[in-house]
Amino acid sequence: MASSGNFSTWNPLRYSSTSGITYSDGNCKVETTTGYPTCMNNFAPKTGKWYVEFYNHENNGYNVLGIVQQSSITKYGNWLPDEVYQKQYLFYSHNGNKATRDSGGSGVSSSYGSSWGSGNQIIGCALDLDNGKVWWSLNGTFQASGDPAAGSNSAFDDLDTSDGFFMAFSDYNSGADGIMGINCGQDSTFGGAITAGGNADGNNFGDFKYTPPTGFLALCSANLPTSDDIDPAQTDDDYPGKNFGVVTWTGDGTTSRAITGLGFQPDFIWFKDRTQAFSNRLYDTSRGISSTGGKRLFSNTNGAENDQTSGQDISAVGSDGFTLGASDANYTNYNNDKNVAWCWRMNGGTTATNDDGNVTTTVQANQAAGQSIVQFTGTSSNSRTLGHGLTKKPNFVIVKRRPNSQSWNTWGQYNNNGSETGEYGFLAMESSGAYSAGSGALKYWYPSGMTTSTIGVGGASGNNNSGEAMIMYCFHDVEGYSKFNYYIGNGDADGPFIYTGFRPRLIVIKRTDSTGNWEVRDTARDTFNPLDSSLVWDTAAAEVSDPVYYLDALSNGFKIRTTSANYNASSGKYIYLAWSDVPFKYNNTF
Repeated sequence: MASSGNFSTWNPLRYSSTSGITYSDGNCKVETTTGYPTCMNNFAPKTGKWYVEFYNHENNGYNVLGIVQQSSITKYGNWLPDEVYQKQYLFYSHNGNKATRDSGGSGVSSSYGSSWGSGNQIIGCALDLDNGKVWWSLNGTFQASGDPAAGSNSAFDDLDTSDGFFMAFSDYNSGADGIMGINCGQDSTFGGAITAGGNADGNNFGDFKYTPPTGFLALCSANLPTSDDIDPAQTDDDYPGKNFGVVTWTGDGTTSRAITGLGFQPDFIWFKDRTQAFSNRLYDTSRGISSTGGKRLFSNTNGAENDQTSGQDISAVGSDGFTLGASDANYTNYNNDKNVAWCWRMNGGTTATNDDGNVTTTVQANQAAGQSIVQFTGTSSNSRTLGHGLTKKPNFVIVKRRPNSQSWNTWGQYNNNGSETGEYGFLAMESSGAYSAGSGALKYWYPSGMTTSTIGVGGASGNNNSGEAMIMYCFHDVEGYSKFNYYIGNGDADGPFIYTGFRPRLIVIKRTDSTGNWEVRDTARDTFNPLDSSLVWDTAAAEVSDPVYYLDALSNGFKIRTTSANYNASSGKYIYLAWSDVPFKYNNTF
């Protein structure tokens, strides 16, 4: 990328008692006037070293700067969310102390640096997400003899780097103004408030008042990390659009119709007729797709696999899409019906035997994209481990018993209402039901078996039936391509902003603490915001378009704009699955 792209700013889309916040100067200045509102920026990288400056235009109270981990921001609008699983790291203006806050809202404050409560001061933050450290400076001097370039004397060195961090500002004095400018490299004068500095980072990006520490970069889109495996600058055949895609078509009632435009061979295809209440139909090249037989599953029923020896929905896959089969005039190409297919690339239909676990599996893996198809024979025993063929621990897994009826069970690191503990239960794909912990001696999952090489399953029916063929789909986060996480609703039409680090092509949302459909949005059916064309994976219902279901797809994530309980009940808990269109690094981020 020849230019710096766009620099991070304060984020007005993040819900936070907006009546007490005023944004100006292109969202580079924020003024707080009432309550205790918190402002955050709009980038949250999870790796790399970053330098940001702040200008304290006015401070009539107890202002605080800090960093907050993305997955700890679950109740938007509070500096201390009700559900926090990672620490927050703070630097106080009135006494120069540093502090942490944990899941219960408690924390520890200790002496660190000089007070900056008088206003008109420049505070710098050096954030090292490769080593889990953070430093703060005051007017160019890092406090407590800190040296970010050398990695020494950091304010904190215990950052959890499993997810990204936002920069954050809050005014702790209700009714008193706090005015804070942010410079991620776009303007060292902070809107003309001070003289220019003219200091760039090591990539020659940015304009800072003080020289960034060696190795620390401006927080701009050109510097954002993107996995080399899917980075368009590193490869011409593995970028996001070559690993996942969505195609739409209007049925014409013919047979053997070719659906093209994907740009890759799809190995996992999920069909849905948008106009009529036809079931969601799932095919993959591991189980088999051919002109003489296709193995079909329905996500909205617990039914057994259909072996279509005739009348297939799909008869072939090719380098740019797929061919509809003999039954397409009835279900996937019904005359004048609108249709959609969500498609994932795996390994071109080529599978391999995997003995990483204590049960042998047959795997078709796309390691670059963090996705694989796993076949295995069940044992009905707890503590079984299955090789998944990927290089990282999966974040989300779907499993189905093939020859007989049984629920689609899913495992996710946040399925249990945001908690990563006691994750033996499941969410059923064909059900709108809440998370179920299960019961009895046989568990659904074996959390200790969830590793960089294996999936752990218990002996419960549906996950590991003795002697039966099972199918499993596995996914893990890939920076710039996919993300699987959770959020907590606020019950407001100005709903949560979810940072993904890319522009989503597909978004799936499921409530976990109560009933709620598997809600599906994509930017192929809705080509501009808001996304209001709703399909669900747990019923055969036709598509519904309604402003009640508004979402916005953004260059760096998505924004909830509904109070519907399926998306945003107050304190409701939700998981989301998202695959990208374009990494944030290459988006037009203004």
